[in-house]
Amino acid sequence: MPRAYVSIGSNVDRDRHVPQVLQDLAERFGALVVSSVYETAAVGFAGDPFYNLVVGFATELDVDALAAALAELEHRHGRRRESKKFSSRTMDLDLILYGDLVRYDRKPYLPRDEITHYAFMLEPLAEIAPDLRDLLSGECYAALWARFDKSRLAQQRVTPAWCAQSLL
Repeated sequence: MPRAYVSIGSNVDRDRHVPQVLQDLAERFGALVVSSVYETAAVGFAGDPFYNLVVGFATELDVDALAAALAELEHRHGRRRESKKFSSRTMDLDLILYGDLVRYDRKPYLPRDEITHYAFMLEPLAEIAPDLRDLLSGECYAALWARFDKSRLAQQRVTPAWCAQSLL
C-alpha cells in the first residue's frame, strides 16, 4: 500500500480548519503521521500568516482518486479554485509524495518540486520522514533541510491551542 504525504496550509480561520481537516483525514485514511505546526509568512502575496504542516498515511486509493479526495476536502473547507495561485485560503491540501511515483506528464505532478523550494513543505516533511529519500536527487529530506538556505526563513514552529488539547 503506497504511503502518501500531504502538505496542509491555511491562513483563513486556520484554528478551525486545520484541526478539522486532520480529523477528516484520520477518519478517511486511519493513522496519520503528523508534523509540528509551523506559522509561515504568506509567500507571493501580502496576507495573514499560514499554519503549515505535513501528514503521512498509507492509502489504498490510486493517486488520481486520492487527489480527487483531497480536492473534495478542500472544497468542504471553503476552498474555491477560482482564486489566484498566491492568495489567502481556508484550506490547501497538496499531495507532495505518493509512494515512489514520479509523474510529470499530468497532474498531480509528483514528487512536487515545491518540496525542495519552500521551507513550509521541506521542514515538516524532514521532521516526519527524515530518512526518506527524494526521488529525484536521491538525498534524504533531513540532509536537504540541513542544507536549505535559512537566511530569510519566515516560519517558526508553534503550538496552537488545539495542539495542546491533544488533537494531534
